[in-house]
Amino acid sequence: MSDIVFINHYNSPLGEITLAGSGEFLTGLWFDGQKYFPQNIISESVFAALPIFTQTKQWLDIYFSGKSPDFTPPIYQQTTPFRKEVYELLLSIPYGHTVTYGEIAKILSNKRGGKKVSARAVGGAVGHNGISLIVPCHRVVGANGSLTGYAGGLDKKTALLKLEKIL
Repeated sequence: MSDIVFINHYNSPLGEITLAGSGEFLTGLWFDGQKYFPQNIISESVFAALPIFTQTKQWLDIYFSGKSPDFTPPIYQQTTPFRKEVYELLLSIPYGHTVTYGEIAKILSNKRGGKKVSARAVGGAVGHNGISLIVPCHRVVGANGSLTGYAGGLDKKTALLKLEKIL
């Protein structure tokens, strides 16, 4: 994978989104200014019109039209093995559905032969998801269905869940 980080932008109904990629993979997708937005990405990257960005923008166009995209752009997140496990589970949450942090923790515990995984650890991983929307961290809710934490802001989480007709 290339060491050069390429970026592009997408103007969504909820605000500007920055896309990052290696050329072959989408490596980041953030609402501009969201929590954990890599502030140095703009100054340390090259603006480019790459096929991965075209494909990602098509995905976003379909998503923001209120439909579930039938494809996922190639993605890659350089992160810990635990977070990768969490992100794989997030990718399995169907459009229009939610799961709780505790449910994800229970699935991971079962995969590990009953070794306890805390909902708080899951929450930390979900909060640091670097490919928002496509890796649908907005579909994770609190134990009682409450709308807790979203790096893009609870206003955006609410709007995304309304778009998917969950709220």
